[in-house]
Amino acid sequence: MCAARMPALAHIFRGTFVHSTWTCPMEVLRDHLLGVSDSGKIVFLEEASQQEKLAREWGFKPCEVRELSHHEFFMPGLVDTHIHAPQYSFAGTNIDLPLLEWLTKYTFPTENRFRNIDFAEEVYTRVVRRTLKNGTTTACYFATIHTDSSLLLAEITDKFGQRAFVGKVCMDLNDAVPEYKETTEESIKETERFVSEMLQRKYSRVKPIVTPRFSLSCSETLMGELGNIAKTHDLHIQSHISENRDEVKAVKNLYPSYKNYTDVYDKNNLLTSKTVMAHGCYLSAEELDVFRERGASIAHCPNSNLSILSGFLNVLQVLEHDVKIGLGTDVAGGYSSSMLDAIRRAVMVSNILLISNVNAKSLTLKEVFRLATLGGSQALGLDKEIGNFEVGKEFDALLINPKASDSPIDLFCGDFVGDISEAVIQKFLYLVFLNVDLLLAVQQGCATHVARCSAL
Repeated sequence: MCAARMPALAHIFRGTFVHSTWTCPMEVLRDHLLGVSDSGKIVFLEEASQQEKLAREWGFKPCEVRELSHHEFFMPGLVDTHIHAPQYSFAGTNIDLPLLEWLTKYTFPTENRFRNIDFAEEVYTRVVRRTLKNGTTTACYFATIHTDSSLLLAEITDKFGQRAFVGKVCMDLNDAVPEYKETTEESIKETERFVSEMLQRKYSRVKPIVTPRFSLSCSETLMGELGNIAKTHDLHIQSHISENRDEVKAVKNLYPSYKNYTDVYDKNNLLTSKTVMAHGCYLSAEELDVFRERGASIAHCPNSNLSILSGFLNVLQVLEHDVKIGLGTDVAGGYSSSMLDAIRRAVMVSNILLISNVNAKSLTLKEVFRLATLGGSQALGLDKEIGNFEVGKEFDALLINPKASDSPIDLFCGDFVGDISEAVIQKFLYLVFLNVDLLLAVQQGCATHVARCSAL
């Protein structure tokens, strides 16, 4: 094919690219060339030795190639599969109670404040800005029961260029904090309004997601109608499942006719190939089989599971059942909005399960890196669009500079063998907090962020 017929190039990068594939949890491509079209799609990724050939095919000059420093590398943007945007207002505090008491004392009263649109705007602007600075280019957000402020969250994520699913929370059961709930009819009507307005806005990167909070806060009627709304509009669904032992018992008491927690969602059309359920610490093998059959996903939230005393998710067991899984911060049950924290906690939880003789092995850092990128994109049904640097996907990436002036890590001669080594990547994943300080390009769904290491 002649160069004149090729798509126009917006960027050509030469350097190291670190990503995951389904056959390799962490692939380090040193001295490669990556081309990005003006529509934001990756059009080639080849060894730099092929530059002359690529230049002829694509019609670019050597001066148009941006060369990374030998210590820099590109990685995919991080995917947070579960985060509560309103709870960012008290993140880092109030993690002294288990789930159900925590919801009643702290969470529901705080979320009820989001009827105030000014308060919502302040918090939502800060959480989107902060997650982007932490390297989260894609997030799956819970908002609150308030439609207008939930729509505002979507508007803010679009303005900042973050890819997101945004859900208006649905709750028609809440005796503990009765001022923070809807009637069944109101919840259905407002969800339909939320979905309708979101679809009319035609955001390129921000989509609505049907959001029953969890089975304890939703009647059967509401869950069934939400399942119908999701089916009618072909929408994603998010909720919580089997996070806490007391929660699991309460669901059994509330819905005794169902086989188990998973069955409650499944029978109400809420467990589909577009569903992502947070936690899943106490799912049985039978329930995991249903997840696999339906194509539903799990958001693993290790910080939250530990911080509010919920439990341990056995990720290896989930993977053995061939269930899709990504990582989530679960702010504010999880006190950190950083997906790098989620990576570290996931490794530690897996180590605990090994030490406790629950598993015969532990997840590796590379495997968890895949969960935070490609795994998260698959869990949200976005793996055809983002998650790694495959040709044809959007260039959703972070440019990492571990030698930034305020970097919290020290690099030594042994860390480099020619180009960047895996030791540098490991130090970055374990020791760094990101500060994304420059948006290079946002074009038709493509967001390229430059990330510099910063001690927080």
